Amino acid sequence: MELAITAEEYQQLCALIYAESGIALGERKASLVVGRLSKRLRDLGLATFTEYCEKVTQDRTREEFTRMLDLISTNKTDFFREPAHFEFLQKHILPECARAKCIRIWSSACSTGEEPYTIAMALYDSVQSPAEWDFKILASDLSTRVLAKAASGTYDEERVRTLPPNVIKRHFLKGRAASVGLVKVKPHLTDMVQFRRVNLMDERFPITTPLDAVFCRNVMIYFDHATQETLVNKFHSYIKPGGYLFIGHSESLQWAKHPFKLIAPTIYRKEP
Repeated sequence: MELAITAEEYQQLCALIYAESGIALGERKASLVVGRLSKRLRDLGLATFTEYCEKVTQDRTREEFTRMLDLISTNKTDFFREPAHFEFLQKHILPECARAKCIRIWSSACSTGEEPYTIAMALYDSVQSPAEWDFKILASDLSTRVLAKAASGTYDEERVRTLPPNVIKRHFLKGRAASVGLVKVKPHLTDMVQFRRVNLMDERFPITTPLDAVFCRNVMIYFDHATQETLVNKFHSYIKPGGYLFIGHSESLQWAKHPFKLIAPTIYRKEP
């Protein structure tokens, strides 16, 4: 049974989530929030959302806030989602990095890991001698739950069923015995990816090396315009001259003030 939430409680909860994560829930998401958080309140023995907001704000470990975001976040993704981006990576970005044989990419909202592992596959399969390259992919998310899933590199077979059989054979181990029905990403890909919890609302990010590309796809739709503009300009400072920003096909930066140049739909470049 779902708990009731008052308008005041919903506004308080929205303000808390927005201040900490930049996620703007809006006026029409109350039923979604109630549906996803009611069981958590019951597990904690709390009768109202006011009590829950107090619980979240008084928890100095931030664990409850993280759990709350895990519950309300939508983490839908697929391997090779929006394939034009990975084709661009292979045809344009890799050749630009060929002399140094070094590439740095940030998957900034990686969810359960399909995006960074797809980036790894695209890079690995596009060079003759992958061992000669220095590939590093930072994969981050706000949700510790999806990061744990991503770091495990383990998926239901159904998740890779749309991939060509040769790609599955090359990059995944097939589960046996107790693991039948599962696949696991092979070490040559997992070695390329580092998973880390990052809040995109943080003033600074844990990045010290200029990036060749940032993937921030299908997450800014949850932010208001001011937050989107601030985030895009922060990304600009971490991308090397000539580097790229990828956003989702349901997103647009047409209204935002930023120094990037649009070079293809949803692909932006920092001026060299």
